[in-house]
Amino acid sequence: MTARKINRIAVFTSGGDAPGMNAAIRAAVRTATKNDLGVMGVRFGYQGMIDDDFIEMHHHSVSNILQHGGTILKSARSEDFRKAEGRKKAVENLRKHNIDAIVAIGGDGTFRGATVLHDEYGFPVVGVPGTIDNDLFGTDETIGYDTALNTAMEAIDKIRDTADAHDRLFLVEVMGREAGFIALETGIATGAELILLPEAVKKIDYIRDSLNKVFKVQRRSSLVIVAEGDETGGALSLAEKLKDDFGKYEMRVCVLGHLQRGGSPTSHDRVLAGRLGSAAVQALLNGHTSVMAGVLNHKNALTPMHKTWSEKKSIDFELLELAQVIR
Repeated sequence: MTARKINRIAVFTSGGDAPGMNAAIRAAVRTATKNDLGVMGVRFGYQGMIDDDFIEMHHHSVSNILQHGGTILKSARSEDFRKAEGRKKAVENLRKHNIDAIVAIGGDGTFRGATVLHDEYGFPVVGVPGTIDNDLFGTDETIGYDTALNTAMEAIDKIRDTADAHDRLFLVEVMGREAGFIALETGIATGAELILLPEAVKKIDYIRDSLNKVFKVQRRSSLVIVAEGDETGGALSLAEKLKDDFGKYEMRVCVLGHLQRGGSPTSHDRVLAGRLGSAAVQALLNGHTSVMAGVLNHKNALTPMHKTWSEKKSIDFELLELAQVIR
């Protein structure tokens, strides 16, 4: 791969925020400045690119941000960027600021947009996987996933306490519209009696039978973890379907929602973000483009960007079997 001549890069975050994005921004900015590159931050993702919302960044611009959730560069979704005229305006602004390459921090929607910029205008771009869903192909973990797991686990531990105190059946919905990574691992970590995932569809009769077996054995209360994208339609829909079957037990629904996105990133997410943010800049300096910087088997790895969403990342079905054995 022939190295490109790069003098200035742009860094931005897009789509749903994830704890650790600030650490990725910090690593990208500081790796760039130590390689004598100029850095511009783009506020509010692709919409900011269209609106010319750029800020110059230096080594000190990213001081004291590691511990904060969210993203100092803000994030937004952009309908304008879906249109050719919007992308044309974005590229005009990138060129106006003499930007030679881009570090895009986000999930599959972010990477789809970056791929279009590369394919239509030849802009060198490297992605950094920032999404709590952990659903991007080409990396074992995404930035924010570990923090989201720990946030959900702590909340569910508290829910378990109140469920036991009142003989209640709790249905707890966690994020995961198309992937059950969060539901699977938090379900195991909290001792859930049942885990419902988009990847392992369970019919309502199976769910009823499973819960009845649990209650007959020993439980005074029960905990079901539901990924928001599960076949049942989420926790609220499932509660409606089960309301006539478990009269002895008070049924309660808790939707954790955006609680999982917030909070100070764990040490694991901070280190992962630092590693990948720096790797993205180095990849650009080495001439790579339209790739994502990820980690596979504990080693840095570059994956063609289009594969990150076109190929399906699978949950660990051995973990799912484990959950059924030890529940």
